[in-house]
Amino acid sequence: MKKIGVVKAVLAGKTVPYAHGAQSAINKQVLPERQHATELGFISDEQGDPRFHGGIQKALHIYPSEHYPIWQQELGERPIFQSAGGFGENISSEGVTESTICLKDKIRIGSTLLEVSQGRMPCWKLNVRFDQHDMARRLQDTLRTGWYFRVLEEGDIGAGDEIILCERPYPEWPLARIMGAVFTGCLDRKELTQLSELPLVESWGKLVERRLETGEVEDWEMRLVGPTVG
Repeated sequence: MKKIGVVKAVLAGKTVPYAHGAQSAINKQVLPERQHATELGFISDEQGDPRFHGGIQKALHIYPSEHYPIWQQELGERPIFQSAGGFGENISSEGVTESTICLKDKIRIGSTLLEVSQGRMPCWKLNVRFDQHDMARRLQDTLRTGWYFRVLEEGDIGAGDEIILCERPYPEWPLARIMGAVFTGCLDRKELTQLSELPLVESWGKLVERRLETGEVEDWEMRLVGPTVG
C-alpha cells in the first residue's frame, strides 16, 4: 500500500432547477463533517439527472485541486475557482491526477474502499456553470475531467484522509491515456483495439466497439453544447 494523495474536502449538493428546464446538483458545497459513502455515493448527495449521473459506477466524483490554478491562469480570476466544488466534485484531492491514477486502481480513503471506474465525459451544464460557452469542451480537450469511483466497501471519508493505493492491476493504463484515446486519439485503431480488451464500464466499452466497427466518431454536439445552442 502506498500513499498517493490526500483529501482536501468532501462535498455534496442538492438538486435544483437549472438552465433550459434541466435539473442539476452540480453546485456542490464543502461539508465540515465526515461523509458516509454507500455504493451510490455520499448519503447527503443528490444527482439532477440519474440517466447520466450517479449510480454504482459513478458513485463519487473526484477532482484534483491542482487543476484550479491552471484554469484560473487560462480563464482569469473568477470566484468559482477560489474553493472546491466548481466542477461538481464530491472529493477534492491533492497529489493525484488523471495522469497518475489508473483504471481499476483500488483506493482506500478513510474506512472506504474504492475502485477507479471511469473518466468523466463532460457535459454542457459546465458551460452554464462557468458562463463559458466551451467549458465542457475545454475539460475534454485538456483531459482535466476528474474521474469516478465505485464504492467496494462502504465507509466514511473526510478532509485530511490519506488516499492510499492498495492495488494497481493496470499500471499501463492511466486514465489520461484512456481518455486521450477516446477524446483526442478518436480513431487510433491500435489504441482502440487495446482499449476493447480492458474491463471498461459498459458505456465506454460500447463506444470503443462502435468506433472499431464503423470507423466513425460519435456526435458529441448534444453532450458538449446541448440546449445552450441558440
